[in-house]
Amino acid sequence: MRIALFITCFNDTMYPRTGQAVVRLLERLGHTVAFPRAQACCGQMHFNTGYRPGTLPMVRGFAEVFADYEAVVTPSGSCAGMIREHHGTIARQYGDRALVDAVGRTAGKVYELSELLVDVLGVTDVGAYFPHRVTYHPTCHSLRMLRVGDRPLRLLRAVGGIELTELPDAGACCGFGGTFALKNADTSNAMLADKMRNVQATGAEFLCAGDNSCLAHIGGGLSRLRTGVGTRHLAEILASTADDSEGDLS
Repeated sequence: MRIALFITCFNDTMYPRTGQAVVRLLERLGHTVAFPRAQACCGQMHFNTGYRPGTLPMVRGFAEVFADYEAVVTPSGSCAGMIREHHGTIARQYGDRALVDAVGRTAGKVYELSELLVDVLGVTDVGAYFPHRVTYHPTCHSLRMLRVGDRPLRLLRAVGGIELTELPDAGACCGFGGTFALKNADTSNAMLADKMRNVQATGAEFLCAGDNSCLAHIGGGLSRLRTGVGTRHLAEILASTADDSEGDLS
């Protein structure tokens, strides 16, 4: 299978180790992962803040760059949701028939990491080892838009050495929501406080999620409170093996 990695802007800029973890994991499972250098933003920020005509070049670019791959994996439920649910909206509203067809062919083969592993590659035990107490936060887009369900948890339960503990009120939003956190800071901080309280109640060493945007928001709060709770993207935990030092990918 010809798999391409769509890294996303946030990961490329702030969390490059997540993309490295995705490649490391898939290569360990016997797959070759391509990284098209012409890739750019999926347009989610523009779409969500009302600049929808400005999203069109990004939609067109994505359909062109990833047209020849059998599957596209992204370590972000948020960006996967944007591509699968809203690229078609932009193509129909501002594009042409050719773009609508191109988006139809490309968007449907975009998968969030847990979807690719469980549904496409048919694996839940990826040979990972992470000897820590971990709790999992299901991000809003993965939970409500992609409906990934328990796929991430099934993958985590198969990790060697892990102690997976349930997060109270797990489905509640962390308060990030992209520009929501900037435009509605007081509400966002209140939601963050609730999420941090629940994370700390688990006694976990690490909080895991499938979107680094949420991990940045929650992890930043936990760090400011000096809780000692770390954050790890799902890809980083799944890429860890017994040869790694405490799950460190470096």
